[in-house]
Amino acid sequence: MKSDSLFKDIKYDLPASVVVFFVALPLCLGIALASGAPLFSGIIAGIVGGIVVGAASGSKLGVSGPAAGLAVIVFDAITNLGGWEVFLCAVVLAGVIQITLGYAKAGFIAYFFPTSVITGMLTGIGLIIILKQLPYLLGWHADFIGEQSFSQANGENTLTAIQHAISVISIPAVILSAVSLALLVAWDKFLVPCHKIFELIQGPIVVVLLGIVVSALMASNGVGFDSEQLVTLPEISSFAELTQEMAFPAFSQMFSWDVLTVAVVLAAVASIETLLSVEATDKLDPNRGVTPTNRELKAQGLGNIVSGLVGGLPVTQVIVRSSANIAFGARSKLSGIVHGFLLLISVATIASLLNYIPLSSLAAVLIIVGYKLAKPAMFAKMFKYGPEQFFPFIVTIVAMLATDLLTGVVAGLVVSIFFSLKHSYENSFKLKETAANEEPDGTRHIVLAEEVTFFNKPSIMRELNDIPQDTNVILDFSNTRSVAHDVAETVKEFVTNAPRKNIKVQTINFNPAQVA
Repeated sequence: MKSDSLFKDIKYDLPASVVVFFVALPLCLGIALASGAPLFSGIIAGIVGGIVVGAASGSKLGVSGPAAGLAVIVFDAITNLGGWEVFLCAVVLAGVIQITLGYAKAGFIAYFFPTSVITGMLTGIGLIIILKQLPYLLGWHADFIGEQSFSQANGENTLTAIQHAISVISIPAVILSAVSLALLVAWDKFLVPCHKIFELIQGPIVVVLLGIVVSALMASNGVGFDSEQLVTLPEISSFAELTQEMAFPAFSQMFSWDVLTVAVVLAAVASIETLLSVEATDKLDPNRGVTPTNRELKAQGLGNIVSGLVGGLPVTQVIVRSSANIAFGARSKLSGIVHGFLLLISVATIASLLNYIPLSSLAAVLIIVGYKLAKPAMFAKMFKYGPEQFFPFIVTIVAMLATDLLTGVVAGLVVSIFFSLKHSYENSFKLKETAANEEPDGTRHIVLAEEVTFFNKPSIMRELNDIPQDTNVILDFSNTRSVAHDVAETVKEFVTNAPRKNIKVQTINFNPAQVA
């Protein structure tokens, strides 16, 4: 991409990148905490995801970084492998595997996710964002931002966390959250239409700055927020301190069987999450851009190699940051790249200032993002499309809320496959209407479908078994390109046994070459 084209939408990309930076900052720290990894490893992964993956990726609006969906895998792997440095070897190898998958053109897997499931995933993510941010909105801090599973690492779940937050509600946090939400809604609905300046300066940026001012004023008067209610960014004042926060792989154990096993699991899950996010991000893109999936796998692989080499968590493309990027006006990949540089600069320069940001302010921003993903109108729209679209959509959402993202997607896929099988079962053949002068009375003309798979075997067997004796039958394969072996055997057996019932069978274009 030429530099002039990269910067041509900077007036849109720069404000969006700042918003994504504010969203990504606590997510990077929270996911590191959930993973049982050093906190700074989350920041490293965010920087690498923004700069390295952002530059290498073909996605215009996708944003990469540490993913909550990998937190449990990372936590268990660090424990089982016996240390953080050994785990970093698995991250590097996972990146190598992903690059290999990209060159093997495995990105086609993304095209098998039905629209109803992707829409359900987006809506489910929106609802999860809202539910997971409610405790922060109310001022409770005994959780970490970024967890998407129903069951949480701290022993709570989505619902008990909200219940607990209500019981320990923080009035200052609630007031700040309410003002922030009102400001965000007013900004989009009233201020942006009034003047272009309000489109250039995004509402979330103003909300975060307001939070910093309120937090600093409260702290100066001795009534500040608890430290757990604020962003906690490591404060680094020298290059020596930076290197101390970094870690490097234990190369001597790079190719141990346990490390290789973890690497394969990381590569598989990270690739699936990335491909899901790619499909969802492209669907949200106002310009309906199409991300080259094989290039994305290579970019993610490169990112994981770099992240693992310098002590970072594994990275994927993540829908929360990507949807925030799109929601606040990004036009190109510059936004994601700049957000990575902002993370890097913040670590080196303004960590102490950013540590005044209340989590309740960021929760307000994320709740607006969640609402934009899960608008009530989407439920009505999907319902109008009929059961084949609505049921996979709603099952995906419910399963995601009750379990986690990947389980929800699998559940939605199962329902989609069920409807596909049902459709295939019902459309394996048709009975051709014929005039009496074209065929003798009593002749049954059965025209087989273009593709006859083993899923069609039950309906074809039922139709053939129901043919009464003393009947003339035409089995017409004129339009058929392939026939599953199971169905071909069923047809042969019917033809062989037909004389016993005085059934005369004529086959058209049925030959062994068609058998799949």
